[in-house]
Amino acid sequence: MQVPFVNLKLQYVQIKDEILKVLQEVLDSQQFRGGEWVLKFENEICSYIGCKYAVGVGSGTDALVLALKAIGLKQGDEVITTPFSFIATASSIVLAGGKPVFADIEPDTYTLSPEQVEQKITERTRAIIPVHLFGQCADMPSFVRLAQKYNLKLIEDSAQAIGASLSGIKAGNWGLASGFSFYPTKNLGGFGEGGLTTTNDSEVYNNLLLLRCHGSKHQYEHEIIGYNSHLDTIQSAVLSVKLKYLEQWNEKRREIAKYYTEKLKDIEEVITPKERVGALNVYHQYVIRIKNRDKARQYLQERGVGTGIFYPKPIHKQKAFREYVGETESYPEAEKSANEVLALPIYPELTPEQVDYVINCIKDFLASNH
Repeated sequence: MQVPFVNLKLQYVQIKDEILKVLQEVLDSQQFRGGEWVLKFENEICSYIGCKYAVGVGSGTDALVLALKAIGLKQGDEVITTPFSFIATASSIVLAGGKPVFADIEPDTYTLSPEQVEQKITERTRAIIPVHLFGQCADMPSFVRLAQKYNLKLIEDSAQAIGASLSGIKAGNWGLASGFSFYPTKNLGGFGEGGLTTTNDSEVYNNLLLLRCHGSKHQYEHEIIGYNSHLDTIQSAVLSVKLKYLEQWNEKRREIAKYYTEKLKDIEEVITPKERVGALNVYHQYVIRIKNRDKARQYLQERGVGTGIFYPKPIHKQKAFREYVGETESYPEAEKSANEVLALPIYPELTPEQVDYVINCIKDFLASNH
């Protein structure tokens, strides 16, 4: 049996007629940037998340860069974040002029540890960026308290967590600003690159509008040095169609995750994901820890099961960040996770037979490696 790690075509087939209809409308209008489709999608996101403002931009990376610039990050300001994430989390800090400072993660949720963050706060610290990794919210109540205690800005990296919530508050509605990604494989994925920044602060919102359009409110008048970063009309139209289905798609991911956990939880060699109390995890990835991870991955691959490793080399070990990390710096939980985690297939279109096959392949691997 073949169980690909990702299969985007299955989703497309289900909504093909709706997608083609809106694409035709955009093509007929010949408006490919800005306009009613973009505004419509931004307003729909505000309603969905519960925030006041949403600004569509070119990518999830841009969403974080512009968020940091919009809060007034200055050259050399320190921003604390996790070493266990996609590189864009930390690179956005550098691109915005800041200095990334890393703190270790919680071993059971893989998200940034508030206790570790507090130890890294200095007089130069300006902001904290927790990542809602794999679709689960970080410990946001603790980060809100830290931000208030030390007068810091709180920015959410919500790239993997649209629809996730904690204590009834959705990702993207906790911090001063939040960045989302609509990369095609995300829970809400476009037909190319795309991102969006949310905020409840009118000043940050106005700054974002300037920043995404060369610092301009009126054509050929520029108030600040800005960027050229827009969520284009085609992406907005596609995402608007998909947003209607996001809740049911996320719920299906949760059902599959629950089944995986039920079938794997009693296996000594496997550690299944832990949901934070009060959290609704949307399982962008279903990530287990397993002994002999690399051998397990090869075994599954040979039997037609696709898997993923997120992230095999933590950010603090990347050559690109050498100048920001001391030679003796170590983040044991991030490093341990990088060596042990394995992401299993999880998308709404998986069949029960495919999920059972993945589970049985894992059991067979462990039985053959005793």
